[in-house]
Amino acid sequence: MRFPLALTAKIAGHIIKHQFIKRTPKFALVLQLEPLHTCNLTCTGCGRIREYSTSLKDMMSLEDCLQSAQECDAPMVSICGGEPLIYPKIEELVQGLRDQNRIIYVCTNGVFMRKKMTEHLAATYTADSEPLLTRLREQDLISEKDLQTIRAGKKNDRPTIAPSQWMYWNVHVDGLEYTHDLIVEREGVFKECIAAIKMAKLLGYQVATNTTVYKETDVQEIEDMFAFLSSLYVDGHTISPGYDYDAAKKDMVSRLGKQPEDFFLTRKMTVEKFSKIEEWGEKFTIFGTPVYQEFLAGKRDLTCTAWAIPTRNIAGWKAPCYLMTDGHYPSYHEMLETVDWDRYGVVDGIARDPRCENCMVHCGYDPSGALGTNAQRGDTWKNIKYNFGSKPRPYLAGQSIEAFNGVSIGKGHLAEAKAAISGAPHSPCANNQGSSERDDLLGKIAASKKA
Repeated sequence: MRFPLALTAKIAGHIIKHQFIKRTPKFALVLQLEPLHTCNLTCTGCGRIREYSTSLKDMMSLEDCLQSAQECDAPMVSICGGEPLIYPKIEELVQGLRDQNRIIYVCTNGVFMRKKMTEHLAATYTADSEPLLTRLREQDLISEKDLQTIRAGKKNDRPTIAPSQWMYWNVHVDGLEYTHDLIVEREGVFKECIAAIKMAKLLGYQVATNTTVYKETDVQEIEDMFAFLSSLYVDGHTISPGYDYDAAKKDMVSRLGKQPEDFFLTRKMTVEKFSKIEEWGEKFTIFGTPVYQEFLAGKRDLTCTAWAIPTRNIAGWKAPCYLMTDGHYPSYHEMLETVDWDRYGVVDGIARDPRCENCMVHCGYDPSGALGTNAQRGDTWKNIKYNFGSKPRPYLAGQSIEAFNGVSIGKGHLAEAKAAISGAPHSPCANNQGSSERDDLLGKIAASKKA
């Protein structure tokens, strides 16, 4: 099977119960849960930490998080943010959602993954763990200090994030090393992501990746990225077009001095970029329905069903969708009943709201493929065949991809500025000429970070 049977059956049963038995007009498939908006990165194209910049220190309580999952009763919860591994009670949240029998995606930039998995190893350490620890150490996935921490055992009674068929690490990867580090605006992040993915697979975790495609994204690089990740036995991938939503546009102009139209995709560009999405879906385990893939490839139209993937964050239930904000509501049901959903989306090529014109993102349209919006004959069988069909084999030829094509080989974004710095005179100067030269070089580094 392409996806684990238990997970597929759970989601299918949820749809059958609400759509065909209870005839529920609108219901949630996935909850986007943002317990906080604090993040350790400043990714280009992400407006989240800017939109909520006045409340970055605020967090949802654990009780509110779990209550929100119960309230909308989505079978799947995507814990996002911000960086969810910064959330102080992330372990309790994951455990609480498991106790509610949810499917859990922990959407992370990967920087703190190895730390969390090391904590789990400490909690479960026995003498039988030593062969695995040796293997992890040989591959430089844990340090000598980590080994000492693990062998010392767990020091508290808190839960840890353990491997489970019901949980995925969902790691943000937007390309190979040079491109990814450029988008997250920090060198070395891609290398850390890959180390975390390798460690997770050795420990038995399920791992997915999520990728956003932008105007300057090289489509061949995305295919190479899938091939490389497949060779690491990654379990699946989510991919979506980069959309010029308000918060991201404002950040692009004010912080980076860039024009949004030079970075984000129009609908026409999206169709061009995703022309091979169905081919990728056959070769790699792409999450999402084949109907949504046809939509991305421009072969059919879909109506937005943003209500099926609601967002709950520190301000309440965000409406109308994950990317657009026209208000926050105290309850999921109040949001469903209050929002005029017919005001949004694109119908017959006409945007009901101008902000929706270029949107083809998965959180608005992927559930449309699952729920039969704009259904065509054969769609149901198409979805069944895709989900219950055989899973693509790991693409081991992907091991030959030159994935580490940035800072790892001295070609990072700051390579030129760093080389200039290292060659600059370090002795005290009799005048201000030396310091001004150094200031100029530091300016080049700052400019490189914004490039």
